[in-house]
Amino acid sequence: MLQLAVILPTYRERANIAPMVARLDAALQGVAWEAIFVDDNSPDGTADEARRISLDDPRIRVIERIGRRGLASAAIEGMCATAAPIVAVMDADQQHDPALLPQMLAAVEGGEYDLAYASRFAEGASTEAWGRPDRVKASGLANRIANKVTGVELSDPMSGYFMIRADTLRADAHRLSGVGFKILLDILATVDRPLKVKEFPLHFAARAEGESKLDQTVVFEFLVGLYDKWLGRIIPTRFALFGTVGAMGVVVQLGALWVLLKLIAGERFVYGNWSESATFNTANTLAAIIAMTFNFILNNELTYSDKRLRGAGPIMRGWAQFALTCSLGLLTNIGSAAVLKTIGFPAVIAVIVGIVLGSVWNFALSSRFVWGKY
Repeated sequence: MLQLAVILPTYRERANIAPMVARLDAALQGVAWEAIFVDDNSPDGTADEARRISLDDPRIRVIERIGRRGLASAAIEGMCATAAPIVAVMDADQQHDPALLPQMLAAVEGGEYDLAYASRFAEGASTEAWGRPDRVKASGLANRIANKVTGVELSDPMSGYFMIRADTLRADAHRLSGVGFKILLDILATVDRPLKVKEFPLHFAARAEGESKLDQTVVFEFLVGLYDKWLGRIIPTRFALFGTVGAMGVVVQLGALWVLLKLIAGERFVYGNWSESATFNTANTLAAIIAMTFNFILNNELTYSDKRLRGAGPIMRGWAQFALTCSLGLLTNIGSAAVLKTIGFPAVIAVIVGIVLGSVWNFALSSRFVWGKY
């Protein structure tokens, strides 16, 4: 009878699949197990490599996700796709040692613990082979913050290597945000009852092949995860991110407007004589386009990082779609600002009101037609 499912989220891990399967086979002798590789449509053929192995080894399964990205959400899908009573999550890049799995399984299967995890900072653990002292420091800070959020004192709540009872996970799976990259933190912060946790020291290794799934947005995603746990049910996380980027766009638009008015109006701007409607409207239109481009870039990198457009072609098409879907919002922005300016409102107030009126429209249509989120 199946005892354990090992979930391995992957992206561009083709060269690591066969070695990881071999290590799992060696570590789990005598255990009825399966491995589920959840791949975010890797361009290097990671899913195909896992499928090739599964032809000879039925313990290997593949979930290839099309149009979806994200380590946490991949882990959730994998854990919900097995009949095994116990599920483990680990990386496929050889940094997590599968030799710990039998000990973790014994701790959870025995009934004394709800969750077991491997810690990079427990007594007896090591990160020397990782060769990234900068990441070690950053992880230490993130762990301290995470402990405050979850209320659970663990040496490494940001660990990506853990094991949990499947029924515990499924009971709260609908409440997990799937935001960011640290699913263990999400679970600890979501499950209402205190979990009995067993810690195992981990000798964290260097990546064997491929590239890290954590990019330059890793810190941002961590903060997003914290926000989602604190306020995500009051103001939806993605809308809050979109609004935050929009607020930054306000600063960009006002700054661009100041520069453009100075360039267009010249000395008249220096002496405050920039009340001509044509001058203001021209400058504000250009400033709005600059701010819109700024918003598109940040939303693509941050707000919709799980649907991020890559490559010159997709980015240019995405920008054009963003501009098209936001055109009504842009017209509302510019038109309302022009009207308010004409009837005597201060220019700054007129611009801000225009931005606010167009924001909801921009979010709804760009979410649907640019990144296809809803």
